[in-house]
Amino acid sequence: MKKSISLNLLLLTITSINLFAQNNAYTQKMTPEILWKLGRLGSGMITPDGKNVIYSVSTYNMNANKAESNLFMAPVNGGPVQPLTNEPGNKDVLKVDKVTGRVTYWYDGHIWQMNADGSNLTMLTADAKDDLDNIRISPDGTKIMYTRNVQVQKILGKDLYPDMPKTSAYVFTDLNYRHWDTWQNGKNSHVFVADYDNGKISNEKDIMHGEAFDVPQKPAGGLEDLIFSRDSKQIIYVCKKKAGKAYALSTNTDLYCYTIATDETKNITPGMMGYDTQPAFSNNNTHIAWLSMKEDGYEADKNDIIIKDLKTGVNINLTAKWDETVESFIFSNDDSKIYFTAVYHGTAQLFSIDLKNNSTGSAQAIKQITKGQWDISGIIGQTGNNLLVTRMDMNHANEIYNVDPATGNMLQISDINNIIYDHITASKIEERHIKTTDGKDMLAWVIYPPNFDPQKKYPTLLYCQGGPQAALSQYYSFRWNFQLMAAQGYIVIAPNRRGMPGHGVEWNRAISGDWGGQPLQDYLSAIDDIAKEPFVDKERLGCVGASYGGYSVYMLAGMHNGRFKTFIAHDGLFDLKSWYGTTEELWFANKDIGGNYWDKANGKAQKSYLKFNPSSAVDKWNTPILIIQGGKDYRVPIEQGLQAFQAAQLRGIKSKLLYLPDENHWVLKPQNAIVWQREFFDWLKLTL
Repeated sequence: MKKSISLNLLLLTITSINLFAQNNAYTQKMTPEILWKLGRLGSGMITPDGKNVIYSVSTYNMNANKAESNLFMAPVNGGPVQPLTNEPGNKDVLKVDKVTGRVTYWYDGHIWQMNADGSNLTMLTADAKDDLDNIRISPDGTKIMYTRNVQVQKILGKDLYPDMPKTSAYVFTDLNYRHWDTWQNGKNSHVFVADYDNGKISNEKDIMHGEAFDVPQKPAGGLEDLIFSRDSKQIIYVCKKKAGKAYALSTNTDLYCYTIATDETKNITPGMMGYDTQPAFSNNNTHIAWLSMKEDGYEADKNDIIIKDLKTGVNINLTAKWDETVESFIFSNDDSKIYFTAVYHGTAQLFSIDLKNNSTGSAQAIKQITKGQWDISGIIGQTGNNLLVTRMDMNHANEIYNVDPATGNMLQISDINNIIYDHITASKIEERHIKTTDGKDMLAWVIYPPNFDPQKKYPTLLYCQGGPQAALSQYYSFRWNFQLMAAQGYIVIAPNRRGMPGHGVEWNRAISGDWGGQPLQDYLSAIDDIAKEPFVDKERLGCVGASYGGYSVYMLAGMHNGRFKTFIAHDGLFDLKSWYGTTEELWFANKDIGGNYWDKANGKAQKSYLKFNPSSAVDKWNTPILIIQGGKDYRVPIEQGLQAFQAAQLRGIKSKLLYLPDENHWVLKPQNAIVWQREFFDWLKLTL
């Protein structure tokens, strides 16, 4: 990999983007093809001198049907962005040397190093190590930590019976035999620590000692699940040390502290029964903080920030009296504050906690820093008095911004997609407040087509959010993209119905056990409210959604009383009884629908299975429906989509099945995603 070749490739990439902009100078709307040309911001790291930020950007190669990432550097106070790499494949920054400024990064199974301007590129490791993941170099540079899959059980037939090497059998004696999109094969992801010397890795040790547990947590855990202490002597990792049925029924993760010198591990969150995640040491190494949920089995419980004094062992819940839930956080450089992000009233914003005057979790110690129609989606770090954050909105994917905590003022630092966005007409996004059937005030986002004309009439889509307790804020999705929907000529209304964070804990919790009750009435209130506007074509209303949103579509298909002309459901729950018998994270079903279907004395569960079960109302279906189902979705398995399609067909309802055999609960492959979007909009054109 020669630098001259890299620069030539880079120039070609920049030229192609400029040509796209020139050739599309009059482009007025987003299309699926343009959407998939956008770069996607990855991880970022501030250089030790605080002057620059190095970050990764993924772009999708449609012909190769996969993503590739490269590294860029931008001044934290604004200025020209400098590309550092431009080769196919994924890259992750591991460390920036405080003295030399040399950048160490992971690429193609090797550790590489280069100058801060991308020059003097050197491959440090001699042997490729493609099986390593979640790599961290210790603060003192002498240790390296990573994860790797380890065989700890015999489940595959060929492992149980070596004389049958071609058998494809699996043999299970307990749950959890599959998870999200992967069958259990006897391997677990373990944390390893080793000596590190300028790319040389030696004296490797499995700090989990062969346990049948995973780090990071599956399916969504990552590098935030494991950290070095500031003095490089300890490792903290997140793990749910449960197996079988206990694993399927619990969300109880704990933080484990591993001392490198003694090879000893200690649970530092005993008795804390929900999710404990995202550990972080204070800069002076005297405290550790993390996010914590109280209730075992409740994945959407309030996320609080807990801080532990490592000398006294005392824990303080810093957000105990604050009526919202935290998403991410960092310590300030002087350890006087914690900065965090949280969804608040339909947007995600930046907040701070005063650590010097907060021994009781007082809400008065919390200050909101940013306000605006956007999402602060993450915090990269602090530089001087300011913070670098990532920010998005419904018209723009993530970019890096410099925030002044004193004023909330922001300066855009990265320019990943400016060239493309400068040639696209943005949608107007409007906050709308709606009275629900029980007299509550509900926020909804309304997304209008580009160049919206209130004198015209537009077809309108009700968007049903998944989760069911996921936020509906100013996020930018690459599949359920509101900008893309509006660009095709649709008004979209996206209500913050019961169950969403950002409107207080009570509003967030209200959906559990009431899936088919008030939340669906909230949806109907939203579409009825927007339909009063003269610019809405009341004869052309559609309803779309995925996961719980797909469940909502199936339910509304049996109770909409002629409101909608078409439906689209992706990976929705159609029959709760068969779903309970095939899904994997049973704690979710037990919490949200009340439990199993055979316990006739459980009134809450029986209400869900009988009253809130979409399959029970198929006799009332009478509207065209597109059904989308992933073949590797084990959370909402394949029988859900197939049953819904078969029912619609046998009822004589105009219907279509889009089956994606190699996709899970999401659509991750770019060519599948383009097909998904083309089918989505073709269906709307045909039926609306």
